[in-house]
Amino acid sequence: MNIEAARREASKYFHAYGVYPESINLLKGCIFFMTKDAGEKKMVIIVDDLTDEVKKLTEDFQGETESIEEKMVKLLPLSHHNAKASRKWFPFTSPVAFGKGCMSMGLGDRLGLASPGHLRLIKKTKIRPVLAQQSIRELNLTERTYEDVLDAASWAVFQEGYRLGFGADGDHLKTEDEVKMALDLGFSMITLDCSEMINNDVPAMSDEDVEKGYNSLEPDYIKRIEQDYLDSEFYVKDVISGDIKIAFDGGNLKRIVLIYGKALDFINHIYHDIIKPAGRKVDFEVSIDETMTPTTPQAHFFVASELKKKGVDVTSLAPRFCGEFQKAIDYIGDIEQFEREFKVHAAIADLFGYRLSIHSGSDKFKVFPIIGKYTKGRVHVKTAGTNWLEALKVIAHKKPDLFRKIYIFALEHFHEATRYYHVTTNLANVPDISTMSDEDLSHVLIQDDARQVLHITYGLILTAKNEDGKYLLKDDIYSTLNEHEEEYYKALEEHIGKHLKLLQASV
Repeated sequence: MNIEAARREASKYFHAYGVYPESINLLKGCIFFMTKDAGEKKMVIIVDDLTDEVKKLTEDFQGETESIEEKMVKLLPLSHHNAKASRKWFPFTSPVAFGKGCMSMGLGDRLGLASPGHLRLIKKTKIRPVLAQQSIRELNLTERTYEDVLDAASWAVFQEGYRLGFGADGDHLKTEDEVKMALDLGFSMITLDCSEMINNDVPAMSDEDVEKGYNSLEPDYIKRIEQDYLDSEFYVKDVISGDIKIAFDGGNLKRIVLIYGKALDFINHIYHDIIKPAGRKVDFEVSIDETMTPTTPQAHFFVASELKKKGVDVTSLAPRFCGEFQKAIDYIGDIEQFEREFKVHAAIADLFGYRLSIHSGSDKFKVFPIIGKYTKGRVHVKTAGTNWLEALKVIAHKKPDLFRKIYIFALEHFHEATRYYHVTTNLANVPDISTMSDEDLSHVLIQDDARQVLHITYGLILTAKNEDGKYLLKDDIYSTLNEHEEEYYKALEEHIGKHLKLLQASV
């Protein structure tokens, strides 16, 4: 039997249920596919001949068994058990590492519903998708688990028949236990958040205090650092204009060592003691963007050079760039300054062989052409919140009453959400929707302050409950998006498509 015959077979028995045509797979003479009935998705197995081999296969999946025209049919819920079985039997539903030579995009899906829409776009490009991307903060705010996040990505890949590989990123992990957990679950990427190991007090310290702190370090370490970096000139090659010189003086070297020294030891430990012993390919990203000031070229070069000396194989690194990469809105800052500094960061990454990573990359349209220009297709860009906002846009169009409830709730709980995210939202600018027509509601999502209000309150919106313990908004949000699944996918294709078009404009 070929795929076309399998499609006819699936349609014959399940034409009334809505078969996802790209999900049809053949394995050991059985037909596997996904279907949707009354808003609920299921996997279906149709068995022609129940041999011992087929019995072993089907018994790995849990579900109800029926008989249709002398064929065994098994209906499977999209459970964690069945997701694990799917990853066992269909390897393309397991995450993979992408390495250092590609453009990839983190497509964080806080609802677990967006990935099919992302894949319909990604299929038309050479971009590598990191579908499962959540931080511990996001998991806590949404009350999800890494198992759930990975399973949602696996089911999306199966549904859309995507066989080119997807990534799973344990994002902004800060501890040994968090890294071990993500690796044990099969995540293919680790983003190590070094914020708690970076000394943010140093930039404000007096020269005297810096000198004191620096001289307290091991004498042999100081000697080696000064031999390696002082009175030396280093050159990195900008892909557009040529060589760029990087040099250290005593003052900036001492401050850099005090800011990043502890973080470098932490990165070294996590890589050599946890990631490398995993015995498989893992994309290892280092995040040093949680500093009080932008990462200077000297600081970036020093961190990269020291990691190379320690034998740490970095796939990507996230510096803190000048300006502001706030949630849900475009880049804030001097574009010319950003380009001057970004090209140096890109050149340093090229010299040391890893990719730059852009955090809070959603909607940073002003700088995407610059990023594409200097990275030449070797970069990782993280998005998440924008996919949530596209869901709200669909709700505004299809269920305006629900959107009004969400909007009012978000405004009432905005200050509570600022504990988790830094934004410069001005509530005085947020549109008043009380007199706004239903047709105009989605325009709210164009206004920056309103976007930030709705973005950072996502966790509170999704977990709020009534006095009787039922969800205040979550169930209605999910039912609306399930009902208007195709509209959500199209919105994501268009919006993330705009990101990719600008990123690749200069590639």
